[in-house]
Amino acid sequence: MTVEAWTFLFVTLSFLVYTYIGWRSRVRDTKGFFVAEQGVPAIANGAATAADWMSAASFISNAGLIAFLGYDGNIYLLGSTGGFVLLALLVAPYLRKFGQYTVPDFIGDRYYSNTARIIAVAIAILICVTYVSGQMRGVGIVFSRFLQVPINAGVVIGMAIVGFFAVLGGMKGITWTQVAQYGVLTTAYLIPACAIAWMLTGNPIPQLAFVFGDITDKLNAISLDLGFPEYTQPFVNKSELDVLFSNLSILLGTAGLPHVIVRFYTVPSPRAARFSVGWALLFCAILITTMPAIAEFSRYNLIASLHDKTPREIHALDWAIKWENTGLLQFDDKNHNGRIELTPDDSSNEITIDRDIVFLSTPEVAQLSPWVIAFVAAGGLAASLSTAAGLLLVISSSIAHDIYYRLINPEASEEKRVFLGRVMVCFAIAIAGYFGINPPGFVGEIVTMSIGFASASFFPVILLGIFDKRTNKEGAIAGMLVSLIFTASYIIGEQFLGMPAWCFGIGSQGIGAVGAILNFTITLSVSRFTPPPPLEIQELTENLRYPENAPRGLVDIGEEQLD
Repeated sequence: MTVEAWTFLFVTLSFLVYTYIGWRSRVRDTKGFFVAEQGVPAIANGAATAADWMSAASFISNAGLIAFLGYDGNIYLLGSTGGFVLLALLVAPYLRKFGQYTVPDFIGDRYYSNTARIIAVAIAILICVTYVSGQMRGVGIVFSRFLQVPINAGVVIGMAIVGFFAVLGGMKGITWTQVAQYGVLTTAYLIPACAIAWMLTGNPIPQLAFVFGDITDKLNAISLDLGFPEYTQPFVNKSELDVLFSNLSILLGTAGLPHVIVRFYTVPSPRAARFSVGWALLFCAILITTMPAIAEFSRYNLIASLHDKTPREIHALDWAIKWENTGLLQFDDKNHNGRIELTPDDSSNEITIDRDIVFLSTPEVAQLSPWVIAFVAAGGLAASLSTAAGLLLVISSSIAHDIYYRLINPEASEEKRVFLGRVMVCFAIAIAGYFGINPPGFVGEIVTMSIGFASASFFPVILLGIFDKRTNKEGAIAGMLVSLIFTASYIIGEQFLGMPAWCFGIGSQGIGAVGAILNFTITLSVSRFTPPPPLEIQELTENLRYPENAPRGLVDIGEEQLD
């Protein structure tokens, strides 16, 4: 069977499984639709959280970014690991004990302010729309190459599938679909990684092959021969300060992502929330520790396959032609010497490789079996759709629950709230599709933008809302607004308007950490110069940290306390 035939088979079977799970998990009430009836076991929630986090960026893009950036590319791995530790220790159990549905719910009630709630809703939608555009781009890339359909058509197909199980089952359907998707994407990542590790080093464990094999030395030598710095040379593409702040931004942003946080509202108790973070970290570690190895193997094989080859030799490679047809791989014999050469100088470089295709093309470059290549495609779709589903539900709940139910019509029936939630999922899918067709950058870059927004805006007010009872609504509102405006302006200016990185050379991927520092400073300062929160809010905050003394539900603060 051809790669396309295997891909069609695997994709069809996996989509049928996802659709069946969505149908079996369909719900009729808001608790099922928004928080999966708060009955998801810790280990299952850990797998679902891992699938939520290991998005198209993790599966498709990160290996390519690391392959091109070398040492500096590890910013995409280190911060996320620390972020899950922060979630386990400082965020997840306390938010689960608070007992609401969403991050804007927590911010609106903890800061006794409808204004804070509305700002939080706007930030959640901004984060999720940015994040989901990367997922839809990943779906389009997979369909474009492996099923030979246009990228735009692939995005539409992905929208239809994720919309089906998200609309029917809400968070319950998404959760159990993500558990299945975790199994698919992890297996699809490990099979080629182990096979290529064995082929290149004789050791089938990628992590050990990466550390103890000789590929690193060979790649360093090849890089120097071609005029590049050594692959392992640090701080070539980023300064030390930029690497530090990029890691810090991803670390704080991971602990503030609304589609990850909402997962911990689905478990039965705060204890289960803490355990599910532990499971998620373990499940994520399997992929995260494999990425540096597969990135190095991919770069080595791509150079060996393409550099200093004649156009005839390259076009004899079936995979090269098919990726070239997508527009994501290009060759141009600029000096007309009959050889295609990879150089560090853009003006003379004759091979252009989109970072998002590096891992997806790796099994083909290594000449693995067609079914392995196809299974990687199915894994890429699982990674993209699992995260997209969680993001779509956050957008839906932000409008249907946080705005409509909490602010406009508190008397709305269960049926009306679930119906509106489903309508909002469809609306969110349309937005996701648009940005998937018109993406603002590489998948990994897009996702890092949204993580920067979460780092700057949500993490500080969540942390202070849990651990500082003196933080008030004025401080939280000022902190969120100023930090978000600063961070968004910096990212847009540097990424799209040609603005230099004027903040000590920190790039757009690390500016979220600067925004977080700004948020902490403003929130704490404004809170100390304005009236303290009501006593019942201070008692609630105090109780959050002492489970044995805490009330089972949220303290009734009364509508008169809300601005």
